[in-house]
Amino acid sequence: MSKLVAPHGGKGLVCCLLHGSELEAEKTKAAGMKKVEISARVKGDLIMMGIGGFSPLNGFMTKADWKSVCENFTLADGTFWPVPVCLDAAKADADGIKVGDEVALVRNGELMATMKVTEKYELSEVEKKWECEKVFKGEGADSADDKFMKVALEDHPGVQMVMNQKEIILAGPVKVLSQGEYPAKYKGVYLTPAETRAMFEERGWANVAALQLRNPMHRSHEYLCKIAVEVCDGVIIHSLIGNLKPGDIPAEVRVKAIDCLVEKYFVKDNVIQAGYPLDMRYAGPREALLHATFRQNYGVNRMIIGRDHAGVGDFYGLFEAQTIFDKIPKPAAAGKALLCEPLKIDWTFYCFKCDGMASLRTCPHSKEDRVVLSGTKLRKMLSDGSAIPDHFGREEVLVILREYYQGLTEKVEVKMQSFASGEKMK
Repeated sequence: MSKLVAPHGGKGLVCCLLHGSELEAEKTKAAGMKKVEISARVKGDLIMMGIGGFSPLNGFMTKADWKSVCENFTLADGTFWPVPVCLDAAKADADGIKVGDEVALVRNGELMATMKVTEKYELSEVEKKWECEKVFKGEGADSADDKFMKVALEDHPGVQMVMNQKEIILAGPVKVLSQGEYPAKYKGVYLTPAETRAMFEERGWANVAALQLRNPMHRSHEYLCKIAVEVCDGVIIHSLIGNLKPGDIPAEVRVKAIDCLVEKYFVKDNVIQAGYPLDMRYAGPREALLHATFRQNYGVNRMIIGRDHAGVGDFYGLFEAQTIFDKIPKPAAAGKALLCEPLKIDWTFYCFKCDGMASLRTCPHSKEDRVVLSGTKLRKMLSDGSAIPDHFGREEVLVILREYYQGLTEKVEVKMQSFASGEKMK
């Protein structure tokens, strides 16, 4: 009997990926289907459905599911789910598709999946704006009622993604035929939920925490991880290896940097590095909930949530991604509630007077004594060629990151958040 948390939804791991003769038969069948070109985001969602990462989802959401997720944080059947997972299609691709049809889903010429269409609907501009206000609007300065959409259309990649969706939405169950480039490109790092669960079981872990990463791992991330190691059986450093926004550091560079840190600064038996194939949605608190939801499928029962988790710009309160866990519905029906809980950790930094890493809960000194750490700030300094302050990152990691930045022929402006200087530190 496993001691790990059960997969979300009460149905075990729902894996839509085909194998062997079944896979070959479906590929042959797909050759005669109408082809629908999908986005990078949809590709990642498909792969997660394939490997069980999005259990209990077995396909793309109906309009009833979409509306309930935006409004109530649940699917139409009452199962907790925090963000829409929808398949948008160009009108030209969707013309002629009827409910009951089977279609082939392709990305840049690669056959990714087939889908049986159970619903075909449109989202108006008003409905897309409503989704943005429900899912992406937060408590930060840029989310004020009088400016949110105006600022978001310019500066929020998640809102831009929704507002730029294609005209038609297709819903229905999928049969996933490919995991894309991930198994080969990230061999040993790209792991499925079944694989991580087996690794946790082999190590005897029952209480497992996850650290979400989309930026290089700096000293604050390292500290968060080590706090979790102290109170849990082990930690999975779980990096996003799907698409990011321009200016973010590629996954292969981050993986190399994490490998270096794990090798030199962690007890290896207590840490696993892995990657998952999603694109960032930049949904702040809602995305923190999504991170916890699919981590539950990977066998994780504690999600590390620090400052500005999955944030962008100044749309979210510094700890809004922590407090949202206290406000979500907790369905009583078996399997429908989120079981992965937040491991809430305060603002962390290096303090010269403490002579080490600390947090607002442990350090009595002033902000002038502290080195404020942020992934965005690190990217900004590296991009500008600025000197990195002492204790911001491990020198071995900075060597890797500087080498990457020196090789860039074109650089993207990195926009700083207002708290990155520590001005909001109490």
